Amino acid sequence: MRKIIHIDMDAFYASVELRERPELKHLPVVIASHHPRAVVAAASYPAREFGVHSAMPMSQARKRCSQLIVIEPDFQKYRAVSAQIHEIFRRYTPIIEPLSLDEAYLDVTENLQQIPSATEVAMRIREEIFQTTGLTASAGVAPNKFLAKIASDWHKPNGICVIKPSQVQAFIQDLPLKKIPGVGKVTQEKLKSLNLETLGDLQQVDEAILIQHFGKYGKRLFLYAQGIDERPVEAERERQQISKETTFGDDLYLPQCSPYWEPLIQQVWNSMEKKQLSARGISVKLRLKNFQIIQHSRSFRSIFKDPQEMQQALYLLLQGMHLDPELQFRLIGVGVYQLSQRHQETQLSLL
Repeated sequence: MRKIIHIDMDAFYASVELRERPELKHLPVVIASHHPRAVVAAASYPAREFGVHSAMPMSQARKRCSQLIVIEPDFQKYRAVSAQIHEIFRRYTPIIEPLSLDEAYLDVTENLQQIPSATEVAMRIREEIFQTTGLTASAGVAPNKFLAKIASDWHKPNGICVIKPSQVQAFIQDLPLKKIPGVGKVTQEKLKSLNLETLGDLQQVDEAILIQHFGKYGKRLFLYAQGIDERPVEAERERQQISKETTFGDDLYLPQCSPYWEPLIQQVWNSMEKKQLSARGISVKLRLKNFQIIQHSRSFRSIFKDPQEMQQALYLLLQGMHLDPELQFRLIGVGVYQLSQRHQETQLSLL
Protein backbone atom coordinates (compact mmCIF):
# COMPACT_ATOMS: atom_id res chain seq x y z
CA MET A 1 0.00 0.00 0.00
CA ARG A 2 1.55 3.28 -1.11
CA LYS A 3 1.58 6.46 0.99
CA ILE A 4 1.24 9.43 -1.37
CA ILE A 5 1.26 13.13 -0.52
CA HIS A 6 0.10 15.81 -2.94
CA ILE A 7 1.42 19.25 -1.99
CA ASP A 8 -0.26 22.28 -3.56
CA MET A 9 0.92 25.78 -2.64
CA ASP A 10 -1.87 28.25 -1.86
CA ALA A 11 -2.31 30.95 -4.55
CA PHE A 12 1.42 30.56 -5.13
CA TYR A 13 2.34 33.44 -7.46
CA ALA A 14 0.10 35.87 -5.60
CA SER A 15 1.36 34.70 -2.20
CA VAL A 16 4.99 35.17 -3.23
CA GLU A 17 4.25 38.76 -4.27
CA LEU A 18 2.21 39.50 -1.15
CA ARG A 19 5.14 38.53 1.08
CA GLU A 20 6.82 41.71 -0.13
CA ARG A 21 3.64 43.79 -0.09
CA PRO A 22 1.76 42.70 3.06
CA GLU A 23 -0.39 45.83 2.92
CA LEU A 24 -2.20 44.17 -0.03
CA LYS A 25 -2.88 40.92 1.84
CA HIS A 26 -6.61 41.52 2.32
CA LEU A 27 -7.20 43.18 -1.07
CA PRO A 28 -8.16 41.57 -4.40
CA VAL A 29 -4.83 40.98 -6.19
CA VAL A 30 -4.15 39.20 -9.46
CA ILE A 31 -0.91 38.27 -11.18
CA ALA A 32 -1.19 39.20 -14.85
CA SER A 33 0.58 41.16 -17.53
CA HIS A 34 -0.73 44.54 -18.63
CA HIS A 35 -1.23 43.30 -22.20
CA PRO A 36 -4.70 44.38 -23.35
CA ARG A 37 -5.71 40.74 -23.85
CA ALA A 38 -3.93 39.24 -20.86
CA VAL A 39 -5.34 36.43 -18.73
CA VAL A 40 -5.05 35.96 -14.96
CA ALA A 41 -2.02 33.85 -13.98
CA ALA A 42 -3.05 33.73 -10.31
CA ALA A 43 -5.62 35.32 -8.02
CA SER A 44 -5.40 36.02 -4.30
CA TYR A 45 -8.16 34.60 -2.11
CA PRO A 46 -9.86 38.01 -1.67
CA ALA A 47 -9.96 38.27 -5.49
CA ARG A 48 -11.48 34.80 -5.72
CA GLU A 49 -14.39 35.97 -3.58
CA PHE A 50 -15.42 38.09 -6.56
CA GLY A 51 -15.35 35.04 -8.84
CA VAL A 52 -11.94 35.89 -10.31
CA HIS A 53 -9.75 32.87 -11.06
CA SER A 54 -6.66 31.85 -13.01
CA ALA A 55 -6.92 31.61 -16.83
CA MET A 56 -9.78 34.16 -16.79
CA PRO A 57 -9.40 37.01 -19.33
CA MET A 58 -8.46 40.22 -17.54
CA SER A 59 -11.33 42.02 -19.26
CA GLN A 60 -13.75 39.65 -17.56
CA ALA A 61 -11.87 39.80 -14.24
CA ARG A 62 -12.17 43.60 -14.15
CA LYS A 63 -15.91 43.36 -14.77
CA ARG A 64 -16.24 41.10 -11.74
CA CYS A 65 -14.00 43.26 -9.57
CA SER A 66 -13.34 46.83 -10.65
CA GLN A 67 -10.87 47.44 -7.80
CA LEU A 68 -8.48 44.63 -8.83
CA ILE A 69 -4.80 45.27 -8.14
CA VAL A 70 -2.63 43.89 -10.95
CA ILE A 71 0.96 42.78 -10.39
CA GLU A 72 3.20 41.78 -13.30
CA PRO A 73 4.45 38.17 -12.98
CA ASP A 74 8.09 37.49 -12.09
CA PHE A 75 8.69 33.85 -12.97
CA GLN A 76 12.37 33.96 -12.07
CA LYS A 77 11.34 34.82 -8.51
CA TYR A 78 8.71 32.05 -8.47
CA ARG A 79 11.23 29.48 -9.72
CA ALA A 80 13.65 30.45 -6.96
CA VAL A 81 10.98 29.94 -4.26
CA SER A 82 9.92 26.68 -5.90
CA ALA A 83 13.53 25.45 -5.65
CA GLN A 84 13.48 26.16 -1.90
CA ILE A 85 10.29 24.12 -1.55
CA HIS A 86 11.70 21.19 -3.51
CA GLU A 87 14.80 21.22 -1.33
CA ILE A 88 12.46 20.61 1.63
CA PHE A 89 10.77 17.74 -0.23
CA ARG A 90 14.17 16.07 -0.80
CA ARG A 91 14.78 15.91 2.95
CA TYR A 92 11.92 13.43 3.18
CA THR A 93 11.94 11.44 -0.08
CA PRO A 94 13.78 11.17 -3.39
CA ILE A 95 10.55 10.06 -5.08
CA ILE A 96 9.14 13.44 -6.16
CA GLU A 97 7.03 14.13 -9.24
CA PRO A 98 6.75 17.88 -9.91
CA LEU A 99 3.60 18.93 -11.75
CA SER A 100 4.39 22.66 -11.83
CA LEU A 101 6.32 25.24 -9.81
CA ASP A 102 3.77 25.03 -6.99
CA GLU A 103 2.55 21.45 -7.04
CA ALA A 104 4.08 17.97 -6.63
CA TYR A 105 3.43 14.36 -5.70
CA LEU A 106 5.65 12.69 -3.08
CA ASP A 107 5.86 8.97 -2.38
CA VAL A 108 6.67 8.68 1.34
CA THR A 109 5.92 4.97 1.74
CA GLU A 110 9.52 4.62 2.89
CA ASN A 111 10.74 8.11 3.75
CA LEU A 112 14.23 9.33 4.59
CA GLN A 113 13.21 10.41 8.11
CA GLN A 114 11.84 6.95 8.96
CA ILE A 115 8.52 8.49 10.00
CA PRO A 116 5.82 5.78 9.97
CA SER A 117 2.92 8.21 9.52
CA ALA A 118 2.46 9.89 6.10
CA THR A 119 0.23 12.43 7.84
CA GLU A 120 3.11 13.38 10.14
CA VAL A 121 5.41 13.75 7.11
CA ALA A 122 2.91 16.05 5.39
CA MET A 123 2.52 18.18 8.53
CA ARG A 124 6.29 18.55 8.91
CA ILE A 125 6.73 19.48 5.25
CA ARG A 126 4.02 22.13 5.46
CA GLU A 127 5.58 23.57 8.63
CA GLU A 128 9.07 23.67 7.06
CA ILE A 129 7.71 25.37 3.96
CA PHE A 130 6.10 28.03 6.12
CA GLN A 131 9.21 28.53 8.28
CA THR A 132 11.47 28.77 5.22
CA THR A 133 9.34 30.79 2.80
CA GLY A 134 6.52 32.32 4.83
CA LEU A 135 4.06 30.64 2.46
CA THR A 136 1.29 28.17 3.19
CA ALA A 137 0.71 24.85 1.45
CA SER A 138 -2.25 22.49 1.38
CA ALA A 139 -1.69 18.74 1.43
CA GLY A 140 -3.60 15.62 0.53
CA VAL A 141 -2.53 12.27 1.97
CA ALA A 142 -3.91 9.08 0.43
CA PRO A 143 -3.04 5.60 -0.88
CA ASN A 144 -2.79 6.85 -4.48
CA LYS A 145 -2.23 9.93 -6.65
CA PHE A 146 -5.85 10.32 -7.74
CA LEU A 147 -7.16 10.58 -4.18
CA ALA A 148 -4.19 12.60 -2.88
CA LYS A 149 -4.76 15.31 -5.49
CA ILE A 150 -8.46 15.57 -4.66
CA ALA A 151 -7.67 15.62 -0.94
CA SER A 152 -5.18 18.51 -1.22
CA ASP A 153 -8.02 20.72 -2.44
CA TRP A 154 -10.41 19.63 0.30
CA HIS A 155 -9.39 22.05 3.06
CA LYS A 156 -7.74 24.83 1.04
CA PRO A 157 -6.13 27.15 1.87
CA ASN A 158 -3.53 26.03 4.42
CA GLY A 159 -5.22 22.73 5.14
CA ILE A 160 -4.56 19.02 5.18
CA CYS A 161 -6.92 16.17 4.29
CA VAL A 162 -6.07 12.55 5.01
CA ILE A 163 -7.81 9.61 3.34
CA LYS A 164 -6.84 6.34 5.02
CA PRO A 165 -7.24 3.07 3.05
CA SER A 166 -10.20 2.14 5.26
CA GLN A 167 -11.89 5.46 4.41
CA VAL A 168 -11.57 5.32 0.61
CA GLN A 169 -14.99 3.88 -0.20
CA ALA A 170 -16.83 6.23 2.14
CA PHE A 171 -14.91 9.21 0.74
CA ILE A 172 -15.58 8.52 -2.93
CA GLN A 173 -19.20 7.40 -2.63
CA ASP A 174 -20.71 10.89 -2.85
CA LEU A 175 -17.79 12.59 -4.57
CA PRO A 176 -18.97 14.78 -7.49
CA LEU A 177 -17.51 13.65 -10.80
CA LYS A 178 -16.30 17.19 -11.52
CA LYS A 179 -13.74 16.67 -8.73
CA ILE A 180 -11.92 14.06 -10.83
CA PRO A 181 -8.71 15.54 -12.24
CA GLY A 182 -9.02 15.72 -16.02
CA VAL A 183 -12.82 15.79 -16.14
CA GLY A 184 -13.61 19.02 -17.97
CA LYS A 185 -16.90 20.63 -18.91
CA VAL A 186 -17.46 18.48 -22.01
CA THR A 187 -16.91 15.22 -20.11
CA GLN A 188 -19.05 16.52 -17.23
CA GLU A 189 -21.93 17.20 -19.61
CA LYS A 190 -21.60 13.76 -21.18
CA LEU A 191 -21.59 12.10 -17.76
CA LYS A 192 -24.61 14.17 -16.72
CA SER A 193 -26.48 13.07 -19.86
CA LEU A 194 -25.95 9.49 -18.67
CA ASN A 195 -27.41 10.46 -15.25
CA LEU A 196 -24.01 10.10 -13.60
CA GLU A 197 -23.32 12.71 -10.92
CA THR A 198 -21.03 11.02 -8.35
CA LEU A 199 -18.37 8.35 -8.21
CA GLY A 200 -20.95 6.22 -6.41
CA ASP A 201 -23.16 6.46 -9.53
CA LEU A 202 -20.18 5.48 -11.66
CA GLN A 203 -19.69 2.31 -9.61
CA GLN A 204 -23.00 1.01 -10.95
CA VAL A 205 -21.88 1.26 -14.60
CA ASP A 206 -20.20 -1.60 -16.43
CA GLU A 207 -16.63 -0.93 -17.60
CA ALA A 208 -17.51 -1.78 -21.21
CA ILE A 209 -20.23 0.90 -21.22
CA LEU A 210 -17.79 3.54 -19.99
CA ILE A 211 -15.23 2.55 -22.62
CA GLN A 212 -17.96 2.71 -25.27
CA HIS A 213 -18.77 6.30 -24.31
CA PHE A 214 -15.34 7.62 -23.29
CA GLY A 215 -12.78 5.43 -25.05
CA LYS A 216 -9.57 4.71 -23.10
CA TYR A 217 -10.54 7.29 -20.49
CA GLY A 218 -13.58 5.13 -19.71
CA LYS A 219 -11.26 2.49 -18.22
CA ARG A 220 -9.62 5.14 -16.05
CA LEU A 221 -13.06 6.35 -14.87
CA PHE A 222 -14.04 2.77 -14.01
CA LEU A 223 -10.94 2.34 -11.84
CA TYR A 224 -11.37 5.75 -10.20
CA ALA A 225 -14.91 4.74 -9.25
CA GLN A 226 -13.39 1.87 -7.26
CA GLY A 227 -10.82 4.22 -5.70
CA ILE A 228 -8.03 2.56 -7.71
CA ASP A 229 -5.07 4.37 -9.27
CA GLU A 230 -1.95 2.29 -9.86
CA ARG A 231 0.14 5.11 -11.37
CA PRO A 232 3.46 5.43 -9.52
CA VAL A 233 4.98 8.73 -8.50
CA GLU A 234 7.47 9.29 -11.32
CA ALA A 235 10.71 10.44 -9.71
CA GLU A 236 13.28 12.30 -11.80
CA ARG A 237 10.68 12.71 -14.52
CA GLU A 238 12.05 14.44 -17.61
CA ARG A 239 10.76 17.91 -18.15
CA GLN A 240 7.53 17.44 -20.07
CA GLN A 241 7.58 20.37 -22.46
CA ILE A 242 9.18 23.68 -23.37
CA SER A 243 6.69 26.09 -24.92
CA LYS A 244 6.25 29.71 -25.91
CA GLU A 245 3.12 31.58 -26.93
CA THR A 246 1.99 35.00 -28.03
CA THR A 247 -1.32 36.87 -27.74
CA PHE A 248 -2.47 39.12 -30.58
CA GLY A 249 -3.99 42.56 -30.25
CA ASP A 250 -6.59 41.58 -32.88
CA ASP A 251 -7.99 38.19 -33.84
CA LEU A 252 -6.13 36.73 -36.83
CA TYR A 253 -6.90 34.11 -39.48
CA LEU A 254 -4.37 31.27 -39.73
CA PRO A 255 -2.47 32.69 -42.77
CA GLN A 256 -2.08 35.98 -40.87
CA CYS A 257 -0.33 34.08 -38.08
CA SER A 258 2.54 33.05 -40.39
CA PRO A 259 5.01 35.81 -39.37
CA TYR A 260 4.68 34.83 -35.71
CA TRP A 261 5.65 31.14 -35.90
CA GLU A 262 9.36 31.62 -36.63
CA PRO A 263 10.05 33.91 -33.61
CA LEU A 264 8.21 31.49 -31.31
CA ILE A 265 10.19 28.53 -32.65
CA GLN A 266 13.42 30.47 -32.18
CA GLN A 267 12.50 31.22 -28.56
CA VAL A 268 11.80 27.53 -27.93
CA TRP A 269 15.07 26.56 -29.64
CA ASN A 270 17.01 29.06 -27.51
CA SER A 271 15.53 27.53 -24.34
CA MET A 272 16.54 24.06 -25.55
CA GLU A 273 20.07 25.29 -26.32
CA LYS A 274 20.40 26.85 -22.89
CA LYS A 275 19.41 23.61 -21.18
CA GLN A 276 21.31 21.39 -23.66
CA LEU A 277 18.12 19.53 -24.57
CA SER A 278 16.93 17.83 -27.73
CA ALA A 279 13.32 17.15 -28.74
CA ARG A 280 11.48 14.74 -31.03
CA GLY A 281 7.94 16.02 -30.59
CA ILE A 282 6.25 19.28 -31.46
CA SER A 283 2.90 20.66 -30.31
CA VAL A 284 0.74 23.61 -31.28
CA LYS A 285 -1.77 25.57 -29.20
CA LEU A 286 -4.40 27.82 -30.77
CA ARG A 287 -6.89 29.87 -28.76
CA LEU A 288 -10.00 30.95 -30.67
CA LYS A 289 -11.69 34.32 -30.31
CA ASN A 290 -14.29 32.62 -28.04
CA PHE A 291 -11.41 31.32 -25.81
CA GLN A 292 -11.82 27.71 -26.92
CA ILE A 293 -8.41 26.04 -27.17
CA ILE A 294 -7.31 23.72 -29.98
CA GLN A 295 -4.18 21.64 -29.33
CA HIS A 296 -2.42 19.06 -31.45
CA SER A 297 0.95 17.33 -31.37
CA ARG A 298 3.13 14.98 -33.38
CA SER A 299 6.36 13.12 -32.61
CA PHE A 300 9.11 12.11 -35.03
CA ARG A 301 11.68 9.32 -35.11
CA SER A 302 14.64 11.69 -35.00
CA ILE A 303 15.45 14.79 -33.00
CA PHE A 304 15.15 18.28 -34.47
CA LYS A 305 18.66 19.37 -35.41
CA ASP A 306 17.88 23.04 -36.03
CA PRO A 307 14.99 25.56 -35.87
CA GLN A 308 14.28 25.08 -39.58
CA GLU A 309 13.45 21.41 -39.01
CA MET A 310 11.17 22.41 -36.16
CA GLN A 311 9.40 24.85 -38.46
CA GLN A 312 8.97 22.16 -41.14
CA ALA A 313 7.50 19.84 -38.52
CA LEU A 314 5.16 22.59 -37.31
CA TYR A 315 3.82 23.20 -40.82
CA LEU A 316 3.25 19.45 -41.29
CA LEU A 317 1.34 19.46 -38.01
CA LEU A 318 -0.82 22.44 -39.01
CA GLN A 319 -1.58 20.93 -42.44
CA GLY A 320 -2.72 17.71 -40.80
CA MET A 321 -5.16 19.58 -38.54
CA HIS A 322 -7.33 20.69 -41.51
CA LEU A 323 -8.45 23.83 -39.69
CA ASP A 324 -11.52 25.71 -40.89
CA PRO A 325 -10.20 28.77 -42.82
CA GLU A 326 -12.92 30.91 -41.19
CA LEU A 327 -11.47 30.41 -37.71
CA GLN A 328 -9.80 33.39 -36.04
CA PHE A 329 -7.23 33.14 -33.28
CA ARG A 330 -6.32 35.41 -30.38
CA LEU A 331 -3.31 33.36 -29.26
CA ILE A 332 -0.87 30.87 -30.79
CA GLY A 333 1.78 28.77 -29.11
CA VAL A 334 4.49 26.24 -29.97
CA GLY A 335 5.94 23.57 -27.72
CA VAL A 336 8.41 20.70 -27.91
CA TYR A 337 8.28 17.46 -25.94
CA GLN A 338 9.97 14.02 -25.75
CA LEU A 339 12.97 15.90 -24.42
CA SER A 340 16.37 14.39 -23.67
CA GLN A 341 19.87 15.56 -22.84
CA ARG A 342 21.82 16.20 -26.02
CA HIS A 343 24.61 13.79 -25.18
CA GLN A 344 22.05 10.97 -25.12
CA GLU A 345 20.99 11.47 -28.71
CA THR A 346 22.61 10.86 -32.05
CA GLN A 347 21.76 13.78 -34.26
CA LEU A 348 19.86 12.33 -37.23
CA SER A 349 18.03 14.18 -39.96
CA LEU A 350 14.31 14.57 -39.39
CA LEU A 351 13.16 14.60 -42.99
